[in-house]
Amino acid sequence: MPEDLTLYQAIMLLSLCEEKGTMNGMYVEYATAGALAAELLLLGRIQVQEDNKNRVAVVTESSTGDALLDEALALIAKSKRPKKLKDWIFKLGGIKDLKHKVANSLAESGIVSADKEKILWLFERRVYPEINPIPEQQLRQAMRQLVLDENQEVDSRTAIVTALANSAKLLPQVFSKQELRQHKKRIQQLERGELVSQAAKETVQAIQAAIMITVMLPAITAATTSSTTSSSC
Repeated sequence: MPEDLTLYQAIMLLSLCEEKGTMNGMYVEYATAGALAAELLLLGRIQVQEDNKNRVAVVTESSTGDALLDEALALIAKSKRPKKLKDWIFKLGGIKDLKHKVANSLAESGIVSADKEKILWLFERRVYPEINPIPEQQLRQAMRQLVLDENQEVDSRTAIVTALANSAKLLPQVFSKQELRQHKKRIQQLERGELVSQAAKETVQAIQAAIMITVMLPAITAATTSSTTSSSC
């Protein structure tokens, strides 16, 4: 994948409709939060402490040179009590205007434009149509080579993006249904971090486990509420 593209920008590129600039995909905010955490883990700014019930600890608060990553790092550093990664992904997913901050970072890089459009002449929404398709084309090509060619050397960052994209139901944007069926095992291996270095494997496994729990919370809460309501009628 393009070297100057962050993991969270890659997720956003896959979720944006190229022409309309609208956002698609499920759980994109959590996949984006997972990408933020993955970047901080890979940069050595945070670590998951196995000897402390897998809670996240800040290794160093030094700037990453990236405004959004620094915002996420500061949020973790300011916490009075250590939290598990799943809790941080839920928290980071709730950063105000997270998806728009990511999209605006793509606009600052000249990949998309930041526009506003009227809906029914009454409401306004922010859209980010693509103006430079090359980074996304390179990203998609890297993902396709990784999944479809089992002899392809595995790039850790592309593997992480593929795993995160799968969590956000974004892989159909890159692969056909037939390709997804035929290469299901390969995708599962990438999800489990089996094809990358040990450091990246630990990152992938931690992020995937955290996202799986996090995206289930709203559904569990809704089901519990519905069940409680039904029984009281």
